[in-house]
Amino acid sequence: MTSQIQDLEKRIQKIEERNKKVEKDKVWETSIARKVIIAILTYLIIVLFFLVNHLPNPYVNALVPTLGFILSTLTLNILKELWMKEHSH
Repeated sequence: MTSQIQDLEKRIQKIEERNKKVEKDKVWETSIARKVIIAILTYLIIVLFFLVNHLPNPYVNALVPTLGFILSTLTLNILKELWMKEHSH
């Protein structure tokens, strides 16, 4: 019986450790810092693509997909909440 209790305690501890990791991951996934980093990297990669391919106005035109990303991250939470309300019944 003691062995079973110890086994259960170990399993509970593993679950709690996993939950802490999931909570940290969730904080990172929803953080402003992550969104800003992705937006900056998106902009830089697209500018580089435009420069390599000699496309016009690379610094200005790279703003379009970057702004698209930013807008999508702002609206996704709203749409997610609406969807969850509709499907929580």
